[in-house]
Amino acid sequence: MKIEELDLPSEAIEVYLQAGIEELYPPQADAVEKGLLQGENLLAAIPTASGKTLLAEMAMLKAIKKGGKALYIVPLRALASEKFRDFKRFESLGIKTAISTGDFDSRDEWLGSNDIIVATSEKTDSLLRNSTPWMKDITAVIVDEVHLLDSANRGPTLEVTLAKLKRLNPGAQVVALSATVGNAMEIAQWLEAKLVLSEWRPTYLHEGIFYGDAINFDEDQTFIERRHKEDSVNLVIDTVIQGGQCLVFDSSRRNCVGFAKKCAPAVGELLDRQNRNELEEVAKEVLENGETKLTETLAYCIKKGVAFHHAGLNSAHRRIVEDAFRNNLIKMICSTPTLAAGLNLPARRVIIRSYKRYDPNAGMQPIPVLDYKQMAGRAGRPHLDPYGEAVVIVKTYEEFTDVLERYISASAEDIWSKLGTENALRTHILSTIASGFANCHREILTFLGSTFFAHQQQSWNFEELLEDCLIFLKNEGMLEQDNETIRATELGKMISSLYIDPLSASKIIRGLEKTTHVTDMTLLQLICSTPDMRLLYLRNRDYEIINDYVMNHTEEFIEVPSPFKQIEYEWFLSEVKTALLLLEWINEKSLEKIVENYQVGEGDIYASSDIAEWLMHATQRIASRINPQLETECAKLEKRIHYGAGSELIELVEIPNVGRARARKLFKKGYRSRQKLATADEKQLAGIVGPKIAQKILSYLGRETDSNGYVEPETLENKKQQKTFQDFI
Repeated sequence: MKIEELDLPSEAIEVYLQAGIEELYPPQADAVEKGLLQGENLLAAIPTASGKTLLAEMAMLKAIKKGGKALYIVPLRALASEKFRDFKRFESLGIKTAISTGDFDSRDEWLGSNDIIVATSEKTDSLLRNSTPWMKDITAVIVDEVHLLDSANRGPTLEVTLAKLKRLNPGAQVVALSATVGNAMEIAQWLEAKLVLSEWRPTYLHEGIFYGDAINFDEDQTFIERRHKEDSVNLVIDTVIQGGQCLVFDSSRRNCVGFAKKCAPAVGELLDRQNRNELEEVAKEVLENGETKLTETLAYCIKKGVAFHHAGLNSAHRRIVEDAFRNNLIKMICSTPTLAAGLNLPARRVIIRSYKRYDPNAGMQPIPVLDYKQMAGRAGRPHLDPYGEAVVIVKTYEEFTDVLERYISASAEDIWSKLGTENALRTHILSTIASGFANCHREILTFLGSTFFAHQQQSWNFEELLEDCLIFLKNEGMLEQDNETIRATELGKMISSLYIDPLSASKIIRGLEKTTHVTDMTLLQLICSTPDMRLLYLRNRDYEIINDYVMNHTEEFIEVPSPFKQIEYEWFLSEVKTALLLLEWINEKSLEKIVENYQVGEGDIYASSDIAEWLMHATQRIASRINPQLETECAKLEKRIHYGAGSELIELVEIPNVGRARARKLFKKGYRSRQKLATADEKQLAGIVGPKIAQKILSYLGRETDSNGYVEPETLENKKQQKTFQDFI
């Protein structure tokens, strides 16, 4: 089926033709034949790189042509950014694209002026909770990675959000995109969608097992020359010699870093001078965007043409690694499985060094088939590779036969809803009532009956759970009932719009009511006691250190459980450990020290501070009702968490390109306000923060440089201030 034959705007067809897309892949043609461009609901369960994004684009372009608006829902922020960049190319057609992933209590009404809105499922849910007006104008809903309905963390939110969207916009087209799963037809039936099911790929995928010096495929063997003592390094070297790139998946961050360091010398010898020079520049960029030993390790690896990628890296480092890999500068990335969950980074060969993951309750366990398929599906770069290879490394013949049966010859598991627990339901029942989707017991059950859980199970399975949730929400003052009518109280509406678990809100309310002696630690430990906070693990050496801190600072905690209640007390120590990390962050301890003290990555620090900032914002809003005297303290702490700085530096760190470390240097040199900086001598400022940063700061503060390099001061009052990124998310 030719692109130019499709019922799409001629300008859009021209964009595709200029990009070299002249003909549809078979699964894409199947989707068109099943009504994609006529507004039919569709579920495309097809392999990675088989053209799912083009299906989404065509549906969105058709909806926009008819005067509608499209919502593209993704599971991860990183994937949202990637799709936003992809869709920006339609600006030449007059189509405006926006992205929204943060600020869960915002209506983001400005987004309504756009044609395509890219958002995470959590942000979409929050927009629905806040009754954002433009949501009613959505005529096409694209759901990327819909198989994540199976995720205990993200699945319930995605499921309820889809049920609400279907209720709010019954005429909107739903296009769901998925990896191949065992029960695709069941998901399609729930979505009232036609199913496009295919195993077709643009590049053929060879799945094999490395055992006995060879990759053993169904049809043949490929012997790998032994240039290194480790098999997986030999596989990487072989890939690079053949002009390919490879992704290596391992079970832990430490293993990923270790393997990249092991590969670096061997791969570095295979690079030409131009490649090495370009990688030197990439390594410099890495060093400019980090301050830990891991930064130095990453820069060393990149100079040799390899890298590692995991959630412990900061976002700048992850982006640099991804871009350098896309540009074929980096030849190998060793990653934890997070990279397989949506990011578009295909490679000639995928190497799975470990197919087991650590489970705290059961030790090392084999990964699901779906996870294996997601990783294997990254093999084969469309238009660059004639084929792709996915290789699992095993040590014994018993392992060989097990992997062959468990993964190579197996189909992906069925997807199961994770909505049927009180923890998952509690927040969604409150939001369903607060946002007007239901206002009595019968209507709530009717709404829950439209979920995937009810489609798989029976609606009556919800009744006992529903009753428990309603009792909790009423007892906590978030719901009230008058005869059969159930409505959210003002407190309940606020909790729903803040996008926190009602149990988190309950803990915060109790804490604010009880507290008498308040310090930074008091409020930090309070938010760390909520189920919304991601806690740090307690290591063996932590018990004594954290326990000693608790004993010496007992008065700072709202309540300390008895050490004789072992499980409860250990949980409390985890909360304190997490709060201590945040305390060091806002007191400007170096990232390197925090990384060393808590055995975490830079990315973990930023992730924890993001969640803590959100929860402190919620605490500030709740304090305005419960304990107004603490509202100001919470607001100050929220900003300090955002910037990782003392309160005296906030005015400085709000300036782009300053940051916590530069702000402290400027403060020590007497530059303690924007006004003082605005009249600074450029040379003196450059001596503190460097020439480039000095120019950026002065430009932001209203100073312009003439041809002789002279900078003329301008009063801040007369200069319209540029907004920061935070103003737009």
